Amino acid sequence: MKVLLRRAAEMGVRVHGVHLDDGGLGYYSPSEGRIYFDLSLTPDERRCTIAHELGHAHHGHTCDSLTAERQADTFAAELLIDPAEYAALEQVSTDRFYIADELGITIDLLDHYRTHCLQRLGARTYSTRPLGRFTNTLARALS
Repeated sequence: MKVLLRRAAEMGVRVHGVHLDDGGLGYYSPSEGRIYFDLSLTPDERRCTIAHELGHAHHGHTCDSLTAERQADTFAAELLIDPAEYAALEQVSTDRFYIADELGITIDLLDHYRTHCLQRLGARTYSTRPLGRFTNTLARALS
């Protein structure tokens, strides 16, 4: 979590935990330069929500659209998932729940990663960002 908060600070974005009445997980307010996440989220949901909202900040999104949501999900997946760690886990088991749990992410983010950030050619799988933004292992060590 510390890595995400540091990343937010580098981007000039502040992160706040609040109680969201509308059932939302979180949102980015570009006019305030703030990310809000619901305090009832699990630690994995918090990480994924903050990373997703950082994606909105990174891309300069000012409104919701399917394209903006996909870009924010891709940013979050690339930020939180180390391709080498993912590959090692997939060698142990292809079970989505196992891999998501080991990576400390949500099933939804794992599914997005598999659909939009991996390319499978025959028996080989390639990451669209082979080195990742930073490793999940490092992120956990610093959180």
